[in-house]
Amino acid sequence: MENQIRLVQVIHSSHGRRIALVQEPELVFLAGYNSVYELALSASDNRQNLKKLILESLSNESIDYSSVYHGEGDWKLLPSFDHPDSPFYCMVSGTGLTHHNSALNRQMMHGDLEEKPTDSLLMYEMGVKGGSPAPGDTGVQPEWFYKGNGSVLRAHGQTLSVPYYANDGGEEPEIVGLYIIDRAGKPWRIGFSTGNEFSDHVMEKTNYLYLAPSKIRECSIGPEAVIDADFESYSGDVSIIRDGESIWRSTINSGQKNMCHNLANLEFHHFKYDSHRIPLQAHVHFFGADAFSFGNKIKLENGDRMSINWNGLGRALQNSVKIINPDKQDPPEISAL
Repeated sequence: MENQIRLVQVIHSSHGRRIALVQEPELVFLAGYNSVYELALSASDNRQNLKKLILESLSNESIDYSSVYHGEGDWKLLPSFDHPDSPFYCMVSGTGLTHHNSALNRQMMHGDLEEKPTDSLLMYEMGVKGGSPAPGDTGVQPEWFYKGNGSVLRAHGQTLSVPYYANDGGEEPEIVGLYIIDRAGKPWRIGFSTGNEFSDHVMEKTNYLYLAPSKIRECSIGPEAVIDADFESYSGDVSIIRDGESIWRSTINSGQKNMCHNLANLEFHHFKYDSHRIPLQAHVHFFGADAFSFGNKIKLENGDRMSINWNGLGRALQNSVKIINPDKQDPPEISAL
């Protein structure tokens, strides 16, 4: 069933930031709020239902969604959620080995299906056995990784860069949780969004201990933040388009019915740390991928377009790949004070 409360963040060179409710084929602006973060903070401050606040804040202003989506107008899409004041107040992170296919891909990267299970496959099996505890119980903790602060977030239509120090860059089609920490340090889930947790799989394959640096890359979320979505089960598709033709496509499945951890367990282990509950923080958290082209030996090239669609989470998220020439980017120069 298509969710109805779907928000986008847009920006205009003259009018600044706005947020709008998706009412196909239009975007209807909200009055009084210029970011999803600001809207969510107001709801948490006043203990007001977010969906009700959105509907009460609708204005009479609207614009055509398709022109914005295709980058044809003066309004440009922003990531579906961010911290509007500073990227340093936004943590971007994720959880791996939550889907069976992800674990199999890791096994093939670092071992052989005929050999004994790798640590990655063993961790997945730990999730199968203990990742969905009964309410009130604590389940096994999942793999966790850091992607960066809010400066790594990109919007639908923007490029995702393969930096000069990278070995590769590849899409990871995921669902993303969007959160805010209120003034008292309590986490609140705002909703979910489509995400591309762009990563360096060649670096990771070299040695699984390189997982951490392979994840510190740009990523994209959007175009829509879905406020009234659940996390039960989602299906969709991911594809790679090169020179106007699809060179690879796969169906994808996610949501807790398709994962070895339930949402409550993933959220508990992310927010159990005091440093993840700093008042007024924003959090963007990826929940793992079911399939990616690298697993089928596809190497992305400059200009390739990645398209990710989850049924029920709004329009597809599309980004092109930009491979940075090492000769055209100088490494940082570090000097002693």
